[in-house]
Amino acid sequence: MAKKVENTESGKIKIQYYRSMIGYSKKQKEIVKSLGITKLNQTIERVDTPSTRGVVAKIPHLLRIVE
Repeated sequence: MAKKVENTESGKIKIQYYRSMIGYSKKQKEIVKSLGITKLNQTIERVDTPSTRGVVAKIPHLLRIVE
């Protein structure tokens, strides 16, 4: 089986946590924590992959992609 190579040319995306997760489901809170976000209005940088985009797409009401 061929080894999967991560594409580093795709760059990085900045994700901002801009709305509180109070009142949302436990699964949505776990998604925010799995990204490594700890504070409101925190901006993190992650590798731009389809899986990262999918995680952000699951909770667009809490996260935004900053250009």
